[in-house]
Parts: sequence; structure tokens; C-alpha cells
Amino acid sequence: MPEAASAAAVRATIGDSEFDRDTAVTPRAPGVYDLDLSAGWTIINAVNGGYLLAVLGRALGDALPHPDPFTISAHYLTASRPGPAVVRTDPVRTGRTLSTGQASLFQYDDEGNEVERIRVLASYGDLGALPDDVRTSAKPPAIPPMDQCFGPEDGPAPVDGSSAIADRLMLKLDPATLGWALGQPSGRGEMRAWFGLADGRDADPLSLLLAVDALPPTAFELGLKGWVPTVELTAHVRCRPAPGPLRVSIATRNLAGGFLEEDAEVWDSADRLVAQSRQLARVRLG
Repeated sequence: MPEAASAAAVRATIGDSEFDRDTAVTPRAPGVYDLDLSAGWTIINAVNGGYLLAVLGRALGDALPHPDPFTISAHYLTASRPGPAVVRTDPVRTGRTLSTGQASLFQYDDEGNEVERIRVLASYGDLGALPDDVRTSAKPPAIPPMDQCFGPEDGPAPVDGSSAIADRLMLKLDPATLGWALGQPSGRGEMRAWFGLADGRDADPLSLLLAVDALPPTAFELGLKGWVPTVELTAHVRCRPAPGPLRVSIATRNLAGGFLEEDAEVWDSADRLVAQSRQLARVRLG
């Protein structure tokens, strides 16, 4: 039984979970943080982009005076790998309700040269201070009940492209978006799933940064295979999620020139839209 699955018998809590330990940063100097990127969040040996966004989000949350990410935009410059890294942050502006900062994550290459992996610009505030007024035409995605959906553990063999991160997640995919796993992709470029962490930790604003980039790529339902690396990702966190599993829907409408966009929505158990994102990703054709 995977370590994360066995840990689920004792429900983890926010601040005391595998996700919290693996996104932890240690201050070295003002605005500078040391960390170790865990191999547990890899996809085909590449560190997941949402996990990396959460690591940088945690560092900025410590460096800035406001607690919660409102919007964070990341450019993925080079592929990150498990192991030591450093995050350097730089406050840009501090206001009464929002503070803005930038951060970069660095690692060393095989020759010992420092390489920038990701650069982000983010604005932070206090989600708890926002008014309750909501006026929206958005609706939660229609996903079958969880017991009618399927995860990697439900297949006779590991799903093509599955990886270490699958053991860290509770992921149940809508059967209508699973044609790719059966060799019959729908061509619609959609992915929907129930989402949570395998150890039972409830979602918070930081883990929403993981949720927007944790489902299989929509490119799979377009009939493509292999790694779909993120070039740029912007996430908006709209409110603190209620306890319980999340519903995540991702869609792409346009693949052109070897790039596609993915638009994600994350809904909580109270039917609130708690996070949104758009990313540009590269696909390998042929």
C-alpha cells in the first residue's frame, strides 16, 4: 500500500500533512528561503507545476504582510527536479488590502551553475476580510457521484503517464473524460474530477494552487500523449474552500502551433467557485 494511502487512515490536518511538509521553506536570510523539492510530486520524473506554484506561494506568504494568495502568475523557465532549491523573494508594493511581490526558484545544474526554474509575480490579501456578496453566472461542473468516477487505482494497470504524484492525491475522474485511458479519446479537450489530498487534509488557499494543475492534461482527450509542460500559469484564489472534496474542471478550446490553453475552475463542497486558472502549455505532436 502506498505510504500516502496508508496515512489516510489517520486524517491529516492543515499545517500537519505531507503537502505542508513537502512545501515547507526555511528562512536563510530576509526574503531568501531554502527548501527541498520532493520526488513525491513528480509526473514522469518532472516536478508538478502546481506543487511548485504552492512552494513559491508559501514563501511569498511568509515574505509579504498579507496571508493569502489572490492572484499568482508563474513563468516556468526550465524543468525543476527533485532536490535542494532556493527561493528568493522581493516585495514590490505593500498596501492596506493587497501586497504584491515577486519570487524566483533556483537550482544548480550538473556543472554547479545556478539556474532559475520559475519566476512569479503575485498579489496577496486576506480572504477572510472579503464581503460575502456574490453575483455570478458560473455553475459547478456536472460530475457523477464519486463512487461512479474512477482513479488510477481502479485500472488493472497504472494509467499511462501516471506517476508518484498519483499516490499523494485523491483523484476520481469523470468517466465522460476518461476515453483517453481506454484508447478512445473524445476529442473534446475536457477533464473533470473530484479532487483531494490522499491523507485527508482539507483544502486551503495554498493547496488550491496545486489543484488547478493536478489533473491529467486535456491534451490526452485530444488524442495526444506524453508530457505537456506548462509555459505560463495564472491562478486566482477567490475564497477559502469549505471542508470536503473539491470538484475541478479543465477545458481547452484551441490547440495551435504546438501550444494549447487550459482553463480550470475549482469548486468546493458548498458549491462555491474557490479558484480559477489559465495556463499555456506545450504539446508534442506526432
